[in-house]
Amino acid sequence: MKRILVTGGCGFIGSNYVRMKLETDPNVAITNLDALTYAGNPDNLADLANHPRYKFVKGDVADGPFVRDLAGEGFFDAIVHFAAESHVDRSIGDALPFLRTNVIGTQCLLDAARAAKVPRFVQVSTDEVYGTLSPTDPPFTETTPLAPNSPYAASKASADLLVRAAHHTHGMETIITRCSNNYGAYQFPEKLIPLFVTNAFADIPLPVYGDGKQVRDWIHVLDHCRGVDLALQKGKPGAIYNFGGRSERFNIDVTHLVLKLTGKPESLIRHVTDRPGHDRRYAVECEFAEKELGWRPTVTFEEGLAETVAWYRDNASWIDRVRTGAYRLS
Repeated sequence: MKRILVTGGCGFIGSNYVRMKLETDPNVAITNLDALTYAGNPDNLADLANHPRYKFVKGDVADGPFVRDLAGEGFFDAIVHFAAESHVDRSIGDALPFLRTNVIGTQCLLDAARAAKVPRFVQVSTDEVYGTLSPTDPPFTETTPLAPNSPYAASKASADLLVRAAHHTHGMETIITRCSNNYGAYQFPEKLIPLFVTNAFADIPLPVYGDGKQVRDWIHVLDHCRGVDLALQKGKPGAIYNFGGRSERFNIDVTHLVLKLTGKPESLIRHVTDRPGHDRRYAVECEFAEKELGWRPTVTFEEGLAETVAWYRDNASWIDRVRTGAYRLS
């Protein structure tokens, strides 16, 4: 039985990974370390509370002594590090929580993993560390220089560099994954797709930044989770793997599609003042992951978005508990 410590497992991507891993690998046991900040929703994994191969531990990745004790007692075969503050708008308003969780937290985990001799460490990062692209630029590759443009992206780039340093200085088997924009079930409704879907169902205006011509490459969360897991199993120590959906879309086009799928009128669109320093385009080349890991995106954007809209439609109680804050009282 392999034992994996997953951080941030009550968040959007982390919870999807935990669920996928337990369903597909009967020889793994998962300990989920999550501080249950506003985006850590215990409802996301409530049905696994009594699962024999799942354990939840509440704790802060930036609490060095706590993390060292947990890693030292757990006999873990790997750490998969999802835990992060990840909302760009929040980082613009206050960057300090991003530095604490994303930078200090990552170093605390690396220190704990090294002390406990955990064999593998996977850092789950973002394509935002590469900066922005013009309409004619080729997609980001794993060798694209880091050029983060928001406090959030800067904190993730800093964390990635610490992970790289742990490999080169201490010989740790670290792997970094970087993904494009995720979407799917259980995503906290502050990001574009879940915000727009839940707003549309409630007949609340959809706030589109600027002209809506920002371009994002969308990847279904389960395609991303499969990539992370393949990197954990087959990735080369010290390597970086990009995961994208090969699905570049203008934000305004995504907005129109959300309205079509929810059956709501275009009159709900509201153009608002653009975000400061808003990156214009993200896109990643994932050929390296395809070649080295045998990974491919399998969910088309149109299929995945339709499934996502249907999930939010069928899980109104989940949305209500998030909107009212009741999920934090569980």
